This record gives sequence, C-alpha cells and structure tokens, in this order.
Amino acid sequence: MNESLCLVDPIMAVMESAFDPAFGEAWNRRQIADALAMPSTHALVIDEGGRIVGRDNEGSPAGFVLTRHAADEEELLLIAVMPEYRKRGLGKLLIDQFFAAAKARGTTRVFLEMRRGNPAIELYRKTGFEPIGERPNYYRLANGSRVDAITFGCSI
Repeated sequence: MNESLCLVDPIMAVMESAFDPAFGEAWNRRQIADALAMPSTHALVIDEGGRIVGRDNEGSPAGFVLTRHAADEEELLLIAVMPEYRKRGLGKLLIDQFFAAAKARGTTRVFLEMRRGNPAIELYRKTGFEPIGERPNYYRLANGSRVDAITFGCSI
C-alpha cells in the first residue's frame, strides 16, 4: 500500500472544516485517495505547531498541501488550514515546505489555480505567486452562479 494513503483521514478532517460548501472546492474521500495513489502526487499534513502529521507523529491535523509533479513543474492542487488555526503562519509554512520538497524533486516552476475572490490570494502573493492567466466563468458555485479562475505561477 502507498504510504501516503495514510494521509487520507487527516486530509479529509482538515478539508471538511476548512472548505465552505458554497464554493464546491472540497474534494471527496475517493478523489483524495485516488490522487495519493499516484506516484506524482505529494501531500504534507501538519499539526497546529507546524509538525508533520503522519506515521511518526499522529498529532491532530491543522493543515495540508496536496501537489502534483510533472517534469520540472509542480501544481499546488489543494491547500487548507482549519479556520481555528488560520492567521498563525501555517499556510506560509506549508508553502515553504512544499517549495523545499518540490525543489528537491527538480521543480523550477510552480502553478496553482484559485477562484476569484478567494482570500488566500494574500498568502499566494506573500509567497511569490503572481497571476499569469484567467479562465472566465470557470467555477460553478453551489448556487449555480459562475466565478472566474485565476492561474498563478512562481519560479522556485
């Protein structure tokens, strides 16, 4: 069994708390498990103190990042911090640790996509991401309305 599959439960615990259902951004358990089963997908889960949660530390998850690597690029698929642990630097810590791991995998450029209006834009800009593209009316919200997607890139 893929060792990263042990992260499904902690990731789901964070996701269920961190993602507002109105935006439809959360993945389901199957999507997470399928992604983690792929060798190009990487995940990191941390507790409220920034310690890595996994086989060696069974702490309570506070945040996670999920990424996918291809050639010299990597995409940040999902990042989340539970609401009660936000504004404590955990999101920046997750991105910093993601960048370090991505560099070790030979990554030189990182991408992400977010819905327009996502407050995480502050974190992304603080960690070096810049907008590079837009997809009009890309995301469909729970109420049926549409919102643009903004693509960001960052050289690491």
